[in-house]
Amino acid sequence: MDAEKINLFIATKGENFPTDSYGYIRERLEQASPTNEMAIMATSYTNPILAIVLSVLVGEFGVDRFIIGDIGLGIGKLLTGGGCGIWWLIDLFLIMDATKKKNLEKFMTIAG
Repeated sequence: MDAEKINLFIATKGENFPTDSYGYIRERLEQASPTNEMAIMATSYTNPILAIVLSVLVGEFGVDRFIIGDIGLGIGKLLTGGGCGIWWLIDLFLIMDATKKKNLEKFMTIAG
């Protein structure tokens, strides 16, 4: 992939990944085959802002964890009412980083 496309990818989707992973993302994109390039560009990554909004509004039902792909934790939050509110409160501080890490895992799976 050429440098212009890499810069465009990081500029448009960079907020969905941890900042310290930009070097790794750039390196993987430089080595990506045309097939992987198309898959990476077409993949939908969860916006961390959406995750925090969902966490505030319906986090006690586990919707924030379901949206990022943590099905087990989502079910746990749903069955316990967000850990009687304690787990919900803690997740308000953790969900953005968890979303970015899940997005990076998805990227790594596609990029190889």
